[in-house]
Amino acid sequence: MTLAAIAATLVSCGGGGGRPQFGDNEYPVVAVGTSSADMQSTYPATIKGVQDVEIRPKVQGFITQINVKEGQTVGAGQVLFVLDNETATQQVRQAQAAVNTAQQQCNTAKLTYENAQKLHEAKVVGDYELQTAQNNYEVAQAQLAQSQASLASAKEQLSYSYVKSPASGVVGTLPYKKGALVNNANVLTTVSNISSMEVYFSVTEKAAMQLQVAGLQTLPSVKLQLADGSIYGHEGKVTKMSGVIDQATGSVQLIALFQNPEKLLKSGGAGTIIIPRLANDVIIIPQSCVSEVQNKKFVYLLGSDNKVKYSEIKVDAQNDGVNYIVTEGLKTGDKYVTNGITKLTDGMEIKPITPERYQQKISEQAKAMSAGDIVNSIKK
Repeated sequence: MTLAAIAATLVSCGGGGGRPQFGDNEYPVVAVGTSSADMQSTYPATIKGVQDVEIRPKVQGFITQINVKEGQTVGAGQVLFVLDNETATQQVRQAQAAVNTAQQQCNTAKLTYENAQKLHEAKVVGDYELQTAQNNYEVAQAQLAQSQASLASAKEQLSYSYVKSPASGVVGTLPYKKGALVNNANVLTTVSNISSMEVYFSVTEKAAMQLQVAGLQTLPSVKLQLADGSIYGHEGKVTKMSGVIDQATGSVQLIALFQNPEKLLKSGGAGTIIIPRLANDVIIIPQSCVSEVQNKKFVYLLGSDNKVKYSEIKVDAQNDGVNYIVTEGLKTGDKYVTNGITKLTDGMEIKPITPERYQQKISEQAKAMSAGDIVNSIKK
């Protein structure tokens, strides 16, 4: 084992930052200062297409054709499903025949009326005959218009048998198979426009108020962590904020827009929104020098009498897994113990040393260790 590995073993002894057995009550202490830190806030998120359209039939019928597959890209107006339409087709034919008949009757009534006009001008027929011919022609026109309306209605009913996509997008699941009886209560599939995706996440009411004052445009570009832990290759931008506060959670929903050229993001997926932020003039301390009891965090502060005080601190909820940003409990100039905190008790008197001297003593002790000491340190 190398000297560096032995030193690392010594540092790890004791937990909570560790402390080798110097036997002289010496602990490393540093003074609190301020610095800047690149931090990030994370929020659970749900991914949805910019447009998710549920496809439902307008009429009841048996599915006779399924023209698409799950995941297929379709265009607006494309026929996705065909329902049994034999009855509707017959009704169209009957309506068309009625229109043809009405058209012929209208043509005959028109000729009769035009002939009556000529005879009336020649004083061959009277006003009664002319008015009767005119009335018959107008009745025939009305019957033709009525039959044409019936034909249009029959054609519309027939068109309902062809279920089309109202928008371009990607076909979702297909829960119904050919031969299934469906109606307008059944969702045959969902067509999602996934060229770009909206990612929904929620922030606290306080944070939402701050954003509303500053404006969404002040937010930096955000990242999306996918379900497998990877970071999505395109950054997004927060574009919308809900105007309603969720009464159950006290949160406000935000929407970030991400481009999806590779079609990697799927509607209905889950992820985590990552918002980077720069923290200026903040107190940052290593997590290794902090102990946690019942969700409260504590450090050992050094008093002027060289006695340590077990002191509670509060930290920012977001952290990088290595350091904490302290929001309460520490101020510039305070001194705290960085290593060996598991061996300390409240009010205990110590000999403060610098972290550099602490590392030096670790190296000195490692050099002085016997082979048996090394083996025992590994076993611990």
